[in-house]
Amino acid sequence: MTHLLEKDTPFVFDDECMKAFKFLKERLVSAPILVAPDWSLPFELMCDASDQAVGAVLGQRREKHFHPIYYASKTLNDAQENYTTTEKELLAVVFAFDKFRSYLVLSKTTVFTDHSALRFLFAKKDAKPRLIRWILLLSEFDIEIKDKKVAENVAADHLSRLEDPERSEIREEEIGDRFPHEMIDFVEAENQGMPWFTDLANFLAHGVVIEGMTSQQKKKFFRDAGKYVWDDPYLYRVGGDRILRRCVSRKEGLDILRHCHEGMTGGHHGHHSTAQKVFDCGFYWPLVVKDALEFVKKCDPCQRTGNISSKDEMPQNPIQVLEVFDVWGIDFVGPFPLSKGNRYILVAIDYVSKWVEAQALPTNDARVVLKFLKKLFSRFGTPRALISDRGTHFCNTMLEKALQRYGVTHHLATAYHPQTSGQVENANRGVKRILEKTVGKSRKDWSDKLDNALWAFRMAYKTPLGTTPYMVVYGKACHLPVELEHRALWALKTVNLDLTEAGRKRYFQIHELEALCDAVYARSLSIKEKTKSLHDRKLKGLKEFKKGDRVLLYNFRLKLFGGKLKSKWTGPYVVEEVFPYGTIELQNEVDGNTWKVNGHRLKHYIGGPIDEKEEGEEILLEKPE
Repeated sequence: MTHLLEKDTPFVFDDECMKAFKFLKERLVSAPILVAPDWSLPFELMCDASDQAVGAVLGQRREKHFHPIYYASKTLNDAQENYTTTEKELLAVVFAFDKFRSYLVLSKTTVFTDHSALRFLFAKKDAKPRLIRWILLLSEFDIEIKDKKVAENVAADHLSRLEDPERSEIREEEIGDRFPHEMIDFVEAENQGMPWFTDLANFLAHGVVIEGMTSQQKKKFFRDAGKYVWDDPYLYRVGGDRILRRCVSRKEGLDILRHCHEGMTGGHHGHHSTAQKVFDCGFYWPLVVKDALEFVKKCDPCQRTGNISSKDEMPQNPIQVLEVFDVWGIDFVGPFPLSKGNRYILVAIDYVSKWVEAQALPTNDARVVLKFLKKLFSRFGTPRALISDRGTHFCNTMLEKALQRYGVTHHLATAYHPQTSGQVENANRGVKRILEKTVGKSRKDWSDKLDNALWAFRMAYKTPLGTTPYMVVYGKACHLPVELEHRALWALKTVNLDLTEAGRKRYFQIHELEALCDAVYARSLSIKEKTKSLHDRKLKGLKEFKKGDRVLLYNFRLKLFGGKLKSKWTGPYVVEEVFPYGTIELQNEVDGNTWKVNGHRLKHYIGGPIDEKEEGEEILLEKPE
């Protein structure tokens, strides 16, 4: 019956209208029944708003039961449909007080709404001019606003919701074999096999409008149709720059996108440039930018280019050790210029005290490594673990048997990831830096300078320790030759040394060593936590992998020995297992081989076709239920 009141609608009171009229008569005499107002009681007003209409119920509460007096609702015009939710809710209140003014002007009124922001709006001084104007209109009434749940505000909520009158029943129509000429190419937009612009083309070409649209849907459809131009046999979209672009189906659009991205003049640019190139070529479909983003993400050549930086690393996982000489890191440095038959330096560093041991060696094979470790163990005891890279001088049967005999666990760093043995890498740089500044011009005397370089390194202040490695190991400062030359206090008192006092002082130094180690541990832990925080803050985002993911691997060998234009990414490979601390086990789908790498060298591989399902920006009609 409501549609009979619309403009330009013929007044035909058919059987359906009579059925609705009788239904309304029955509802008017059924609970809840409208009652006359009692002027001695306060009024209650329930308001609600939707995207299409506003509704209100006026009533009074008698014996704790709400009795309705008046129902009212109103549809929104085009401008009001663009209001924010708060503006629509306040508009519902203004509409209700204007409608029921004769009831409420001299009475106390309680307004119930499901939009709690209205309670604070009356005290807000910097609201929009429209809201302030409405608040001034309501200021002449005695109002109290209270919150009410949507489930308890059923009547007003129902009045603000428009219902499709055709939903109550399904109309079955027989399909004939004769069609009007203008309906030959008419197909509903819901048919996914047809282009998204079918309804617009039918309307602009033949004046065919979809049946079953509400007035609001018609307004939106006609408003959208004004953005298009029909030039037989094509439909064109009028852009914001007033340029006409031909409307194409999504399937055809993806083919255009392929030419604009990877064609002869594509250049494999980013999704913004690719989408703009589509527009510049004079084509349009609603999902151009979205499809361009998905297409570029899945482009195989685009995924296989680019380098990796520190921002692509995995989160840092520091190695924290408690006891001195419990964990050693070991590595070779060199080759250097020949010096007394030596070309390499074998460096070992304790992970707690940062104490460094090094030896000049002629070769870098397993035999010299084993000999060096035996001397190390005899001086500092057997450690719990040894960390090294995967060089053949460390990964061999001879060394593994020896470490098993000593009960030492051998940890290997991940290939092409020297951060695992970062401590020994720092020691290598430190010793090498000292040698660079102390050797002669021929650089062949570095083996003679190595002992002095180690002495200098052990005496240097280390920020993570808060002291020197020598102090952590021996519990006292190391006396240097300069102290004797320039008469330090201890050197002057050596002749008159009181052995009893010296012994007592040394006793306290030895017993304070444990406290010093505890302080070093706490300071080292604090600095490593800060370093991890700074490191992780610079990362692009958390890289997460799970079993079954397809990934590309950055090959550092190709970075060193590959050509200028050769891709440094290989794969795709399948993630077989994810280990703690960023280690990932990969499997080659071709031969089934597996190996471990660090997640820093991986990135997800996105493959598969793009969905060609038609999705338009136009309205979609709901099927009758």
